[in-house]
Amino acid sequence: MAQVSRYHPLLVTLHWVLAFLIIAALALGALVMVKIPNTDPMKLEALRSHMAGGVVILLLMLARLFVRTRTTHPAPASTGNPMLDRLAWASHRLFYVAVLGMAGSGLLIALQTGLPALVFAGDGVLPADFWVFPARTVHYLFSRLLMALIALHVTGAFYHALILKDGLLRRMFFGRRMRAATDSALTPNRLVSRRQS
Repeated sequence: MAQVSRYHPLLVTLHWVLAFLIIAALALGALVMVKIPNTDPMKLEALRSHMAGGVVILLLMLARLFVRTRTTHPAPASTGNPMLDRLAWASHRLFYVAVLGMAGSGLLIALQTGLPALVFAGDGVLPADFWVFPARTVHYLFSRLLMALIALHVTGAFYHALILKDGLLRRMFFGRRMRAATDSALTPNRLVSRRQS
């Protein structure tokens, strides 16, 4: 009997495109935009890129969620440790919460401050301080949650690759998706993990 050993190619593509865009958006927001005064014309350029990127990320994340629910995917991975498995399960779902929360709070800030008209049509002026809007604090908190989740995700990937050596990372790359249930490509560690899941 055949089993799915990799995620759907569209899901793989969305995963890596979103990873790049989310990290770029976080870096632009946390490392570049915060250092630009609201009186500097460059702030509008940075906001334009940040807002456009945020909308693209939101649309791609919704597309990813749709593809994820409509395609077959590999069986849940296991570390052999129930606590770590629960942490992985929760963190993957929190990614959606964090990204959607970032996008939602960003849209709310934009609407409250009239940013779309200002950034894309040059109509209006930037507020002296975005922090007077409660949504700005929410946006910040979601950004820090997202950074923590990315760090956890990368740590988990290295744990699977370097400690467990179970070939888990292959699931999120392109290649043959189906393999026989008795395929010997699984390492002993992976076989143990599969039995425990």
